[in-house]
Amino acid sequence: MEFQDVVRHRRMVRNYAETPVDPDVVDRALRNATRAPSAGFSQGWGFLVLDQPDDVRRFWDATTDPETQGAPDRWLQGMSRAPVVVLPCSSKAAYLDRYAESDKGWTDRDEARWPVPFWHIDVGMASLLILQTAVDEGLGACFFGIPPAHEAKVREAFAIPDRFDPIGAITLGHPAPAEGAKGSPTRRARRPADDVIHRGRWAPSAE
Repeated sequence: MEFQDVVRHRRMVRNYAETPVDPDVVDRALRNATRAPSAGFSQGWGFLVLDQPDDVRRFWDATTDPETQGAPDRWLQGMSRAPVVVLPCSSKAAYLDRYAESDKGWTDRDEARWPVPFWHIDVGMASLLILQTAVDEGLGACFFGIPPAHEAKVREAFAIPDRFDPIGAITLGHPAPAEGAKGSPTRRARRPADDVIHRGRWAPSAE
């Protein structure tokens, strides 16, 4: 698929068929993710792949309330059929360590030196490469957040080390022919490019 077609067709898929995903495709998506840029080439990311039914089930058990599990809503019904869940994780420590090395000129690990948390940003860019690879392979994918109240359960269930923080989760699978939960693009128009792209200076009329 041409790159522009990948960009145009990328969307968050929330309803999956119970069809296995080729492991080679999952591996390709993960390899592409590691091609994302990272500050100082810190590569402070980790990707937890859940592609066994028991592991996927444990993920949903850890991230949903018991009453929801007994009566799943439309979103959960469609999402939980995805045969693969990937948890992209960031390591702030890896970035602080990297920039305390001699070639970076800093002599400490002071987090205040960072204008924004690049460790999260870089893993976000890696996650986008997974989403784009899914489109290129004819699959569906969706990035979504892990409820803060359930993060400890996820860490415990999958032995995620303290050095890494899951920034969300990505479902991967074959889109189901029937529609699942509707996403925001079905209710909200995409903002015109002229409204969000500014050249030379921020246009006052667009504030």
